[in-house]
Amino acid sequence: MHTPARRLSLLSLVLLLFITACSPYEKVLKSNDVNFKLTKANEYYDQKKWTRANELYRSIAPVLKGTRNYEPLYLRYAYTFYYMKQYMESAYHFKNFTDFFPASKDAEEAEFMHAVSLYKDSPKASLEQATTIKAIGALQTFLNMHPSSARAAEATQYLQAAREKLEKKEAGVARLYYNLRQYKAAAFYFRQVQEEYPLSANADYYQFMVVKSLYFYAQASVESKQAERYADVSAAYNDLKDIFPKSALIGEAAHYATLAQNQLQNK
Repeated sequence: MHTPARRLSLLSLVLLLFITACSPYEKVLKSNDVNFKLTKANEYYDQKKWTRANELYRSIAPVLKGTRNYEPLYLRYAYTFYYMKQYMESAYHFKNFTDFFPASKDAEEAEFMHAVSLYKDSPKASLEQATTIKAIGALQTFLNMHPSSARAAEATQYLQAAREKLEKKEAGVARLYYNLRQYKAAAFYFRQVQEEYPLSANADYYQFMVVKSLYFYAQASVESKQAERYADVSAAYNDLKDIFPKSALIGEAAHYATLAQNQLQNK
């Protein structure tokens, strides 16, 4: 048997469901009037109610496809995903927009937002960077296609940030090998990062770590291989001096080069 309190609770729930079902938004959503839905979707969009706008745009897009209203609707639909921080979805729909409407006055904007969405979706540097690589490609393509765009400066900033993230990831791999005392692999990856990012503020550090890694690799090698590998230390040190003559790390690198040279003289 239901107690009075239990009946009141059930009544409140039913009332809440009734109010929800009859809310203005629910009435719009259930309406069969496409123009009315489009008007309300645009109102929700202007009010920054992205979820409601998104749902309404999605419900009427198939009906309006091929009409003059479809192009502006689809661009706003893509933006709702972006503002909801669903960046892979927004990247997909901004790309679709440029495919559907290549001659649109908003095609350049959509190309830019496609690239930005990919950048926004890229994870922190310690994680896998496939999306960052896609963002770099999209941003570079945008800059190649629209070098005089008003968005070029912003695209360049995103591109630089994406490259720095990728550099950080790759340098992290090299440091991991070094910390694991896998010195041959560390030298290989530090050299690769240095060559890929020659203008980086850390480029001389990467070359210094090549010197240091090669020294410890030679030191841990079997005696028959040491002479050859100590010679590699001297060569890497000379590269550091030639490429970065003003590096503050030359003095410390010289220490390892001297140790390597001493070992060569004793062989």
